[in-house]
Amino acid sequence: MTDAFRLALAGSPGTGKTTVAALLAASGFGIVTIEELADAAGALGEVDPADDARPVDLDALCDYLDESWESAPTSPEIIDGHLSHHLPADAVVVLRCNPAILRERLRERGYSSAKIEGNVEWELLGGAWNEREGISPWAEFDTSANSADSVVKAILTWISDGFKPASPEAVIDWIARMDE
Repeated sequence: MTDAFRLALAGSPGTGKTTVAALLAASGFGIVTIEELADAAGALGEVDPADDARPVDLDALCDYLDESWESAPTSPEIIDGHLSHHLPADAVVVLRCNPAILRERLRERGYSSAKIEGNVEWELLGGAWNEREGISPWAEFDTSANSADSVVKAILTWISDGFKPASPEAVIDWIARMDE
């Protein structure tokens, strides 16, 4: 891996992606959101009144990135967005959060009950992991009780260690933890 790479920062809404991205920016990373990329690609839809989100045409976005990302970035770059794990990034970080804590975070944001439950369910089932494609290295970090600074430190350690795969025990399985 070169000094310049693209790192997808994925996870359910409310897991801390934007906070972590801002802290990584302070460490010299460039930040781009999936919404900015989709807008540039003409792959960003209109606001859906059902969930108040703008859908992203992932096929159109990936086609756009295949061409525009032919060369590596000039410095490390973070792609901030819950769908970023679908993009042709060099590595993927998935932020995870205990579903009960996530539910409260989303409630504090004023999300509708349906949107809260949909995102909590996606987190509970490990949504990003179930959608994993490609061979890029992946790692996940629990933001439930860990400070954003400690999560950033762990991410930077993972990066400096060459994106080495975590052990299978490092995968967060909320359903298994409910049985403990």
